[in-house]
Amino acid sequence: MGDMTNSAVDFYPKNQRGESNHAGEFGCSLDELRSLMELRGAEGVQKMQDTYGDVNGFCRRLKTSPTEGLAGNPADLENRKQIFGRNFIPPKKPKTFLQLVWEALQDVTLIILELAAIISLGLSFYQPPGERSEMCGSAAGGVEGEGEAEAGWIEGAAILLSVFCVVFVTAFNDWSKEKQFRGLQSRIEQEQKFSVVRGGQVIQIPVSEIVTGDIAQIKYGDLLPADGVLIQGNDLKIDESSLTGESDHVRKSADKDPMLLSGTHVMEGSGKMVVTAVGVNSQTGIIFTLLGAGGEEEEKKDKKGKEQWTKKQDGAAAMEMQPLKSAEGGDGDDKEKKKAGSSKKEKSVLQGKLTKLAVQIGKAGLVMSAITVIILVLYFAIDTFVIQKLQWLPECTPVYIQFFVKFFIIGVTVLVVAVPEGLPLAVTISLAYSVKKMMKDNNLVRHLDACETMGNATAICSDKTGTLTTNRMTVVQAYVGEVHHKEVPDPDAIPSKTLDMLVNAISLNSAYTSKILPPEKDIGLPRQVGNKTECGLLGLVLDLKRDYQTVRDQTPEEKLYKVYTFNSERKSMSTVIKMQDGSFRMYSKGASEIVLKKCSNILNTAGEPRGFRPRDRDEMVKKVIEPMACNGLRTICIAFRDFPGSPEPDWDNENIILIDLTCIAVVGIEDPVRPEVPDAIKKCQQAGITVRMVTGDNINTARAIAIKCGIISPGEDFICLEGKDFNRRIRNEKGEIEQERIDKIWPKLRVLARSSPTDKHTLVKGIIDSLHGERRQVVAVTGDGTNDGPALKKADVGFAMGIAGTDVAKEASDIILTDDNFSSIVKAVMWGRNVYDSISKFLQFQLTVNIVAVIVAFTGACITQDSPLKAVQMLWVNLIMDTFASLALATEPPTESLLMRKPYGRNKPLISRTMMKNILGHGIYQLTVIFTLLFAGETIFNIDSGRNAPLHAPPSEHYTIIFNTFVLMQLFNEINARKIHGEKNVFDGIFRNPIFCSIVFGTFAIQIVIIQFGGKPFSCIPLQIDQWLWCMVLGVGELLWGQIISSIPTNRLKFLKEAGHGTQKDDIPEEELNEDAEEIDHAERELRRGQILWFRGLNRIQTQIRVVKAFRSSLYEGLEKPESKSSIHNFMTHPEFRIDDSQPHIPLIDDTDIEEDAALKQNSSPPSSPNKNNNAIDSGINLTTDTSKSATSSSPGSPLHSLETSL
Repeated sequence: MGDMTNSAVDFYPKNQRGESNHAGEFGCSLDELRSLMELRGAEGVQKMQDTYGDVNGFCRRLKTSPTEGLAGNPADLENRKQIFGRNFIPPKKPKTFLQLVWEALQDVTLIILELAAIISLGLSFYQPPGERSEMCGSAAGGVEGEGEAEAGWIEGAAILLSVFCVVFVTAFNDWSKEKQFRGLQSRIEQEQKFSVVRGGQVIQIPVSEIVTGDIAQIKYGDLLPADGVLIQGNDLKIDESSLTGESDHVRKSADKDPMLLSGTHVMEGSGKMVVTAVGVNSQTGIIFTLLGAGGEEEEKKDKKGKEQWTKKQDGAAAMEMQPLKSAEGGDGDDKEKKKAGSSKKEKSVLQGKLTKLAVQIGKAGLVMSAITVIILVLYFAIDTFVIQKLQWLPECTPVYIQFFVKFFIIGVTVLVVAVPEGLPLAVTISLAYSVKKMMKDNNLVRHLDACETMGNATAICSDKTGTLTTNRMTVVQAYVGEVHHKEVPDPDAIPSKTLDMLVNAISLNSAYTSKILPPEKDIGLPRQVGNKTECGLLGLVLDLKRDYQTVRDQTPEEKLYKVYTFNSERKSMSTVIKMQDGSFRMYSKGASEIVLKKCSNILNTAGEPRGFRPRDRDEMVKKVIEPMACNGLRTICIAFRDFPGSPEPDWDNENIILIDLTCIAVVGIEDPVRPEVPDAIKKCQQAGITVRMVTGDNINTARAIAIKCGIISPGEDFICLEGKDFNRRIRNEKGEIEQERIDKIWPKLRVLARSSPTDKHTLVKGIIDSLHGERRQVVAVTGDGTNDGPALKKADVGFAMGIAGTDVAKEASDIILTDDNFSSIVKAVMWGRNVYDSISKFLQFQLTVNIVAVIVAFTGACITQDSPLKAVQMLWVNLIMDTFASLALATEPPTESLLMRKPYGRNKPLISRTMMKNILGHGIYQLTVIFTLLFAGETIFNIDSGRNAPLHAPPSEHYTIIFNTFVLMQLFNEINARKIHGEKNVFDGIFRNPIFCSIVFGTFAIQIVIIQFGGKPFSCIPLQIDQWLWCMVLGVGELLWGQIISSIPTNRLKFLKEAGHGTQKDDIPEEELNEDAEEIDHAERELRRGQILWFRGLNRIQTQIRVVKAFRSSLYEGLEKPESKSSIHNFMTHPEFRIDDSQPHIPLIDDTDIEEDAALKQNSSPPSSPNKNNNAIDSGINLTTDTSKSATSSSPGSPLHSLETSL
């Protein structure tokens, strides 16, 4: 990376660079520190020793103390910021408003409109030469008169104006979204605090305040904010994949590899580091600065510039959290990456459906407009040249052209009306509005489409601690000195030896960052800071009238000899201290069933150890642990062990250290269920969402909490499993995970206890990939720990905890719950469904307008050569109705009733049959009214007919009434559109939505202005009061008609079709289908790309060739020969397939194929070694159960050929 730094130097402010070379007052310059941080492992240690002696020498050069930290006086801090830089990486410049406008202009429908408008404008200024001679014929509906010719440009201008409005609104939306996002970003950054030691005190400061020379405390789950050198570490493991791409965790220690880099994640352990480089000088910052330089060209290619920079800061690899190396065998990393890459690009379900629908409607509109133009042209041609028998004269050409242009404009008008350009707007408004409101409901949405996916969720896998419970731990029962105390015992009731031991074990064997502070208000509860379980135990020490702080002061953190930190494998934490006499004592605490297994003694009533045999343990489990767990308590066992001073034990060999313990006490910790959770879970179940609890706790505790929450209720058919049982049930004899087995379990599984993060990922993946049931499951997952990352990424929607969550979890999530509360998830479901419904409402309204307007324009043009609704009127209907209606209908607030129905699922069409009934029903009503007015209006109202009006006629009352009635019908239909599930009361909750009311009244007011004062441009003429009243009556008729429609049962109308399905299988291009197959074929999953190809080859042969049923015996023998397993190839695939009838594989292809296939192979490939053949057969069979989906016909020659070559 040497050359990298040189090139990066050019990006720093000049003064900073000047000073960096001779950092006068400090013993090392900026460049020295930067080059130091580029070294790794042994090189780094060597450099430290050569240059600075040791870490203490290094700290002296930086004028800081390893124990006291910086003094923290402002002048010194400011000076350090001047010399070594600030801990801030300048974000990428946001897109300017004009860039966003330009992006919005790329929309296809808008481009069509712009072209039409420009042509129309150009033609309106073109005057044909000379007076039109009589010879050119007098086609009906001839050229516009003087008045219309003057107003000709208005049409084009109006179209352009409408385009401008749409573009402006879209760009403004994007811009405000970006601004919101940055505001949010800065809010997250300000909230991100880090513990540093200043003046001997541990304080939390914002990350941007960290300076070079600070002593920072790091712990599990942290995202390191700056580069540093480790001073002291306990069992520290770092995930450096975001910088190096290596997925294995790197072990860090002060004497072997002390270099810690910014942007990497602490996966285990804790420690202290001295900060050496911040901001643009840290390793991440350097990479950034280079990105900043290369970023501009990227910008053009990469339209998705909206991802905030922290995402980049964690590097691409942190985004693609490596899939867990679980027993699934290293899940093909490349494939996982490819999927992670593609999944972000793929449209959300809703967008997919909408795009498809818009395209279909667009096509229909094109056809209609083309037909309109053709009919008009033919009518004109026949009338002029056939009936009037006129010749085409050169001087008439301009006149004719003007006719044709008029026809073209009518055609374009039809198209414009047909294309629902309000759709993208409705979606944007709806999502943006929802996201804004969701902030108030404590949902911080990081990916817009997560909001709408959440409405389709069918399953939620939730953590227990902190999500379903309050995460305020208190010890309520204890078993100590062989007595089970049902409440916290009196200090006098415990033997004094045991009490001292217990207090020491709790105070020393916990992170020193866990503390109990006095309450903020006088009446509140004491504040728990740090790990909540440890805080519960420290609370016990305080309840026993002792002070943990004095114990800690006697043994400060630096004096702890060795610390085994808590992680999900160990499920325990141990700390070793050196006693005065040179011997060692280790304190341990952890899940009771795990620690008790390692205990061989227990402290008795006198505080002396006595033997503790397995049968004592079983009795204790029955009498103490299970009763505690059944009350929903977490049980923690506290134990110790003494070691001699010499010979010193081998601390790295945990198997000999963590045994032979002496149990001091078992305590039951209560974590009460959040009061609002049972209600929220009930709502989820009504809404058709299954809630599953995935927890690391004991199964009895988990079951008790699940019953309190209402996840399981007595008498239901459900399963509660422990992680190891779950793993045993889903794996076959060879330890491979089988989808069929998962499918047998997950539908009934409600509680998964003692589960590892791998189990969580397996469960989520299993449910998502499952083909069980009629629709694919949409799974939401909550997580807070670093190890939940893979499950959060795999889920359709990942919720991270805003308070308890680690940075890694937040990075992997789609939505952050700012209050860590399960009931906020229910709010997210409500908003998600609301987005979907809002768009359906808008569609129902929009399509009614479109169908009516298109048919009116079309028939009008064909029968009277002139559309009853003029182009500008159409645009007013189109634009205002579109834009305003999308605002009005997209901002309906969600109601509880949304949770009363089942989720829609992925293939549910956007337009249900009920909506189709409404659209057609209202369409029929409106068309009837308009055609009645068009052909009989003059007689009804006793006015002059507007049809076939003379050439220079001003706008007619007749057509004005038609236009007015049309708009008023739309207005009242907008109220109808508020309900899409056939409800009777369309006014329900209308006043809860002020936007809707103001838009309806606003539109009405503008309509009055247009009619009374619109004049020539709008082809309107003021109407009398009685005419207005008639128009109103026809409009209100919409509401009454709506009641009639809603009382017709939908299931009677068999002819109705749905529209706007999700992408069906047939629409997906071939490659994507293949990738799907890869995703589903679990047998195939572990195989690499090349093998998959030839396995598919084999498979195709199987389906085609039916040879003989010989070789059955030879096949069986071949499989059982010991050497058949020795080929490397075999290990790369599955070393697992034994044919025995007990194995429940479903032969999708007859079993005969297998043998025939084998026969064929034995005939075809020369058996040079028995091994080669058997291996092919072995692997081939392996796939017969699943891959037949991808089996298609192919010439027998090629796969065989590839088979031989690959072998």
